[in-house]
Order: sequence, then C-alpha cells, then structure tokens
Amino acid sequence: MFRRLKMMNTAAIAGITALLVATSVSAQQTGFASWQDDLTPISSNDWNYNTAAHLLERAGFGGTPDQIQALAAMSPSAAVRSLVYFNEANNRHLAPFDHSDIHDPGLEPFPPSRPATTDLAKETGEALGIKVKPEGNRRLQPVVNKFFYWLRASVLETNRVGYWWANRMVASNNPLQEKMALFWHGHYAINESKVRDYRKLLMELELFHEMGTGSFRDLMVAVAQDPAMLSFLDAGVNVRGAPNENFAREIMELFTMGVGNYSETDIREAARAFTGWNYVDVDFVVNEEQHDSGEKSFLGRSGNFDGVEIIDIIMEQPVTADYMAGKLYRFFVRQQLSAEFQSHLGTLFRDADYDVATLLETLFLSKDFYSTASVGTHIKSPVELVVSTYRKLGLENAPGVPDFNRSTGALGQTLFRPPTVAGWAGGRSWVTPGLLLERGNFARDVLFPDINYIPSDRRNGSREIQSVARRIREGLDITSATQPSTLGEGQIMAESNVLADRDEDFNTRYGSFRGWQMAIERVKPISRHTARLNLSELVINEGLRSTNDVVDYFIARFMRVAPGEDSRRILVEFLEGELGTSDIIAAQTYMEDGLRMTLHLLMSQPEYQLG
Repeated sequence: MFRRLKMMNTAAIAGITALLVATSVSAQQTGFASWQDDLTPISSNDWNYNTAAHLLERAGFGGTPDQIQALAAMSPSAAVRSLVYFNEANNRHLAPFDHSDIHDPGLEPFPPSRPATTDLAKETGEALGIKVKPEGNRRLQPVVNKFFYWLRASVLETNRVGYWWANRMVASNNPLQEKMALFWHGHYAINESKVRDYRKLLMELELFHEMGTGSFRDLMVAVAQDPAMLSFLDAGVNVRGAPNENFAREIMELFTMGVGNYSETDIREAARAFTGWNYVDVDFVVNEEQHDSGEKSFLGRSGNFDGVEIIDIIMEQPVTADYMAGKLYRFFVRQQLSAEFQSHLGTLFRDADYDVATLLETLFLSKDFYSTASVGTHIKSPVELVVSTYRKLGLENAPGVPDFNRSTGALGQTLFRPPTVAGWAGGRSWVTPGLLLERGNFARDVLFPDINYIPSDRRNGSREIQSVARRIREGLDITSATQPSTLGEGQIMAESNVLADRDEDFNTRYGSFRGWQMAIERVKPISRHTARLNLSELVINEGLRSTNDVVDYFIARFMRVAPGEDSRRILVEFLEGELGTSDIIAAQTYMEDGLRMTLHLLMSQPEYQLG
C-alpha cells in the first residue's frame, strides 16, 4: 500500500533544492520583506495565530492548535516572556532521570584502555574493584569483563538519558528550556565514546537546563569546570611544564571567539592557566601541584592568571559577544546575517552583560524574527523534526517505537554523539536526497509502527559478539567460541594456539561478550510503547466533512510552510482515492489507514522539513 507514497517521495526529493532556494508564497505572506534586520518590536496589530505559531516553532518545537492559540491570545510581549522567562514549577509533572544503579565505586578512576586496565591489575593485583585470581586459567578475566561491562553499560544508560531528554522535549511546558539545552549541546559538543560515563553527560545536560538562558559567562565557567568537558578535552594531561592545548584552543576557537581572533601564543598561555584543572569521579578539582602559577601574557594582558580569569578576559573582547550573538541568531532566526548586523547584535549582547534571556527576548519580539527572510527558512534538525512531530500530534511522551535514538541517528543526529567537537554542521546538510527519504521513513514508522522491531538498546550489533553468543549456546567452550570470525565454520584453530589460548591471562572477545551480558542485566529497559493515535477521532471532533477539509487541516496543523497548490491537490486526490469518496462522514468507520497514509505523504514533503 506504500507504493504510491514511495512515488510521491521521489517527487518530493526532486523538489527539495528548489524549495530551499525560495520558500512558498504562503510562508512569505506571514512576514514582511521590509522587516528584515529591523529589531523594532512587533506590534499587537501584527500579532496573530501565524506569528504565534512561528514563535513556538523556533523558541520551542511547535505545538498543537490549542497551544498556539493560547500564545496568540496574549500580547506579543507577554507571549515571548512566557517562553523566555519560564517557571520551573510548570514542569512538576516531569520526573528526574531514573538511574539504573550501574556504577560501582571500584570503577573509579576508570582506566583509559583495556591494556591499561590489565597492566594495573598485574601490577597491583586489583583493578576496577576486582581482585586478580591467585591462580588458575584466565586469572584476569573478571577484571576484563568488568572493563567491558562499564563501557557497554554506559552506552546503554546514555541511550536511556537520550530517551529521557526526548520525553522532556515532548512533554515540557517550558519548551525554550529544552531548545536552549539542545543549542548548548551542539555548541559544547562532547561524545559518549570519549567521556565513557553517562553520569557526566547527564550532569552537563542538567547544567544546560539550569543555566541555559542565564549568563553566558557563568555558563562558560561552569562548562570549563564540568567533568564531562574536562574528560573530553583531555584535562588530565594538562599539567605544569607540559600544558595540553586542546582545552584552551577549543574554548577560544569554538566556544567564545571564533577562528582568527587569537594567536598561538594566546593558546599556549591560556593552556598554562588551565593546568591542574581536573576531576575526581564526578567532582571538579584543582590540583595545585600541577597548576602553573607563573605570569602569563594573554590577549594583551599580563598576570598570574587562572582559568576563570582567562575566561573573564575573553568576555571583555568585543568579538566574543559578536561571535556568540551570531551563533544564537543563526540557531533561532536564520542562517544569513551581515557582518554589520551581527556586530550590532554583539553590542546588544555585551550591553546585556551576556544575559542570554535578554538577547532572546529582543530577537523573538523583533520584526526581523517575523520577516519574510526568517519565516519558514529553517531546516529542522533531526531532533527538532522528531520532537515537533510528536508535539504536533499531541503526544504526551516520546514513543519507544520507533526508537528515538535510532530514528534521529538515521537522520544524522544522535544525542551525546556529535560527529566532531564542532557539533553538527546543520543547515542543508540535514536534507540530502537520502536523508530526506529517511525523514519520510520516520513518519511512516510513527504512523505504521514496525511490529518486528528489536530494540537497539537491548541488542549488540557486533557480528563478533553475536557469533560468540551463538557458539556458546551451541555448547562450545570459551576457547572455541571465541575463535576469530575469519575462521570458517568447521575450521579448527591450530592446536598450539588452542593450548596457548587456554593458558592466557584473559580472553578479550569473551570479555566483550560477557560485558554485554552484565550490562543488559543491570540497565533498565526503555519503554517500547507505540504512539497512541486516532486520526479518525481527531478529524470528526474538528467537524471536518470532506477530503478537502482534512488536507487543509493537516497542512495547517503540521506544516509551517504550506505546499504548493499542485501538491495540495495531489494530497486531496490521494486521500479520496484511498477512501473511495470525498465524504468524510460516509468513510468514518474505515478511514484511519487512509488518513495515516495521507499524513505520511504530507510529512514526507520537502515543506515539512522547514520551520
């Protein structure tokens, strides 16, 4: 039944480039060309349902018609302030993260590698809280098992943190709090594969929730002292006499000033100021004996600077405010802005003492925010696409099927796993022809869930591990079961290798296999419910009588950029063909699948990717 949808997807892919060059006429009618770069507040006379919908789309993840209407009923100032200066009490219904209790005290400090772990065990007789067996075969195997256990358990628990955050984004009554956290997550990009501790990742996310709309200076200091960032940027090897420049370089290049606004000398001197900054487990510490207390010269200033003083000097630079104001603008308003306008935004940000909420209030109230150049020109990131779909469907939480992490990952964005320290490229990189097709597949998976779905968070994708598991189930011993997969079925390892293997200190393949078993045993499963949808009831309750009415309602509810008239006509014809009539009342007992296929087709259109 999806053959016609596939044909429509092909047509949609062909139109994506043209669409992104010029948005539809309906989107342009929402704003005015003369408003571009005008920071004058929008008047109440120009405030309506469409402007409120645009505000909620950008300052959050969109919403239902009732949620948009509630904003439209306010004055522009009141609507903006309700989003920017949110009340934490609005989210009492949101539960804190439910830890699986997987971290054992003996795991800290977690070694940097498996060889480092086994070397430590050999030298001291213990590692990761596990004592080495005094004698016998594979004396270090329990230690190796524990090493791989924590690697696997942290990955699985990080997936649960991602799903928990997705639920917050869908259910939050303070959508800007989540949108800001998403911005900072891309700005201060850290990867689970490097940090290898879900607790540190969760702590940084909670930092974004708490400080995301406050002082950028205070947030920068907090992130610079955050164990997740310190781990990710190798703070542990930044010591007096041998400063590591990673941390200092990224603070200037990516987090505050941008490329070309500092010298290599500034990087080296800043690195000295950050020496000794480290962490113990999940706590920030300063190791005074590793800190370089000598005089430094940085950005034209000299003194016995520490890390906080370096950040304060950075904040004094006009380019810092320009760089950050521009980055916030591009995330919330539009990609294109002139150097002069960015400098003006930087002045506003600096005059506001780097208060993020003040800058956002100015942007969200401005005519520029609602101009033709801004409305309907933002390509939704995968997370924005998924969350906005759920919110516009009126869901109260993120369904477990399709899997949130798997869906966004297929579209190019997995939370806590950015591709580089610079985060995700964004923009048009989100909508290659292949990724656009995947976006349509996501909509299908929501509307027509896969009943054969095997949760990725409970499955190891490694063929090597699967092979070990199968061989053990077949009754092979550890040595035979962990033979390299390059050996064909029925081939036998050389007898000398078998004997050597039986006398080894540990078996790495078995440790990896056993680590997954131990992790799955302790990590709580993600809920695997599907979205509870009833489009038939929605259509009847809205009083829609014809296929024309339904398509127009779907377009108004789910799209901020309406498709062209030809696409609209095709959608109407498609729905009418599926129902065998244009009369909704006559089709109400059997129209659910037809409605879902039509909505899938609509969500597969290029226009649905824009907000």
